[in-house]
Amino acid sequence: MSILDIRDLTVDIGRPLVKGLSLQLEAGRIHGLAGESGSGKTLTAMSVLGLLPRHARTGGSIRLGDTELLGLRRRALNRIRGRRIAMVFQDPSSSLHPQIPVGRQLTDHMRVHLGLRGAAARQRAVELLERVQVPHPEEALKRYPHQFSGGQRQRIAIACALACDPEVLLADEPTTALDVTVQAGILSLLRELADERQLAVLLVTHDLGVMSAVADVVTVMKDGRAVEHADRATLFHDPQHEYTRQLLAALPGSSIEGGDQDA
Repeated sequence: MSILDIRDLTVDIGRPLVKGLSLQLEAGRIHGLAGESGSGKTLTAMSVLGLLPRHARTGGSIRLGDTELLGLRRRALNRIRGRRIAMVFQDPSSSLHPQIPVGRQLTDHMRVHLGLRGAAARQRAVELLERVQVPHPEEALKRYPHQFSGGQRQRIAIACALACDPEVLLADEPTTALDVTVQAGILSLLRELADERQLAVLLVTHDLGVMSAVADVVTVMKDGRAVEHADRATLFHDPQHEYTRQLLAALPGSSIEGGDQDA
């Protein structure tokens, strides 16, 4: 049973950019959303949290359980953001406030959504940093984002996203700025968190190699539409759409050759 159900989503920002997309996120599963830049995948994630530009027009449905998110009033949406749905962005240097200590950034979420303060919030923050494998978590609470490496900053951003125990995690290109070794660690962490917390994860990336490591199912987008949807094994071993075959053929070491026919 899906936790987040996107049906016939359209997004128009002066021109249509998402054109009737449907997908469902399930507990404990990572749903990959793949496609090149401009395909509409990041706009899809932003639509879930109502983070589109003011002039954007949307249609269709995005349901979190029994709650329709499209058109939801800002105050009601703010109660969901960070609490039931959280997001990890591509660049933690931008998503983490550079002038606020890590500990405060973690505990602010808890104070707003969980009513946790003082020692209880601090202890939860330490436990979260331990879980995402940030070294010396008690000391880390006092430090600022610029005092950490890029991979550690992304782990801290994931800890912030998990602070209020959300049901859904949106991860928008979370490993793009990281080197290969650090990227593998972040992907492994996302897989572990999905399994142990039964998180429904939407992993947005242009890199199908990332999907091959962790995704349970993959939706491939092109020009605002879903052109293929399949479980990971099927997609990688028997891609049906020419565009999917082209993306796979571009992976290092790929033996897949593109054809001229769309399936």
